[in-house]
Amino acid sequence: MDSTILLIIVGVVALVAGLIVGKLIFAKNTQHKIAEAEQQAQKIIADAQTNAETIKKEKMLEAKEKFVQLKSEHDREVLDRNRKIGENENRIKQKEISINQKEATLDKHLKENEAIKENLNRQIEVINVKRTELEKHQEEHIRRLEKVAQLSAEDARNQLIESLKQEAQTRALGMQQEIIDDARQKANKEARKIIIQSIQRTAAEQAIENSITVFNLESDEIKGQIIGREGRNIRAIEAATGVDLIVDDTPEAIVLSSFDPLRREIARISLQRLVADGRIHPARIEEVVEKTRRQIEEQIAEIGERTVIELGIHGLHKELVRIVGKMRFRSSYGQNLLMHSREVANLCATMAAELGMNPKLAKRAGLLHDIGKVPDEESELSHALLGARLAEKYGENPAVVNAIGAHHDEMEMQYVISPIIQACDAISGARPGARREIMQQYLQRIKELENLAMTYQGVEKAYAIQAGRELRVIVEAEKVTDADSDRLSFEIAQKIQTEMTYPGQIKVTVIREKRAVNVAR
Repeated sequence: MDSTILLIIVGVVALVAGLIVGKLIFAKNTQHKIAEAEQQAQKIIADAQTNAETIKKEKMLEAKEKFVQLKSEHDREVLDRNRKIGENENRIKQKEISINQKEATLDKHLKENEAIKENLNRQIEVINVKRTELEKHQEEHIRRLEKVAQLSAEDARNQLIESLKQEAQTRALGMQQEIIDDARQKANKEARKIIIQSIQRTAAEQAIENSITVFNLESDEIKGQIIGREGRNIRAIEAATGVDLIVDDTPEAIVLSSFDPLRREIARISLQRLVADGRIHPARIEEVVEKTRRQIEEQIAEIGERTVIELGIHGLHKELVRIVGKMRFRSSYGQNLLMHSREVANLCATMAAELGMNPKLAKRAGLLHDIGKVPDEESELSHALLGARLAEKYGENPAVVNAIGAHHDEMEMQYVISPIIQACDAISGARPGARREIMQQYLQRIKELENLAMTYQGVEKAYAIQAGRELRVIVEAEKVTDADSDRLSFEIAQKIQTEMTYPGQIKVTVIREKRAVNVAR
């Protein structure tokens, strides 16, 4: 028991002693660490102070260098400014010297001008005195003349002016009439010369086309094949080509009827191929017609290219070339349109050359003047305006566009070549054999021409002669005077021009005859 207590006491004492020793050791270590920390802190502070001193010295050096640099720049600026100020001062001094010299010169001139002015004033006074004396002498002279002539100066002046005015008017009217007569004579002579030379230098064919084409057959047996069972073949041909086929009792012939020469040509070639092949049925007909139509289109392009090459026209749009080729299969008043356009082109080139103008531009306008007659689509515009629109669309020269649109006076003429195109178009259409009219239309036009003249008062008879190119009007001498004859001729010509459509021109001749008849018995 006692030993146990003793052991416990000893253990407690040992434990206490261990705790005391541990605390002492911990305290010692703590003091050591504190001392080390203080040393490190002092070292850091010392390093920081050293770095601060170093940075401070460096910043002070940089500040001094910056200050020196700024000071040198400031000194340079001050020197430059002082130099400029000095130059400006020198310039101002030189200007002051120059101004002083000019002032001195000006003062000198002013003094001289004052002297000259005084001299002039004296001379003016002398002249005024002499003028007054001269006016007095002139008035005295006029009074003496008025006394002798018994006419005042104002009346004499008015009479002289009036006589000079009348004489000048008489001379002016005479000269004006002479100039007009001379100009008219020379203009008519020159115009006839140019037109005759243009016509003589242009060779043209007389091309007359009909509205029907006769297709010859080897035998009448082929007519049955062309007609087909219940007429299906002939209906297929007419539907595919747009041409009427007339099969009558005419031996070995079929008539192709259409106002479109292009359709007639396609139908003729298609029939020729079908007859040669021998296979005639609706499917084959459509195939052959379509193939023929493509070949005709190629032929049109070739005709257009050949035409522009032969005429020497360059740079024409491909679509316009195709339209030119298409003219080969069109006619106007029975005249082949391509031949007419080529003839007009050559006439225009010749006439333009005679007038000293551009023949190439005139030839181009002459070839294209009727392109509105072969449109791909129907239009409500006239062929002249439609042709002008097509030419403008495909980039033609404005002069060409205006010439096309104005060759029937449907557009204002703005270029010199426009009247040339109009004149050459009339020449080509008016020459003998150029155009053909249906007999009924011709008779109707002649009748309308004569009836138009008969509507005027005093007209006794009217006759259209020379195929309707001249109208002779016979008037009653008791009702129409000679002066009225001139007026009547002009009025009838104007009415024909505004109300009728005709090729070329129509000459109106009014005949007034007074007969006195007596019988001697």
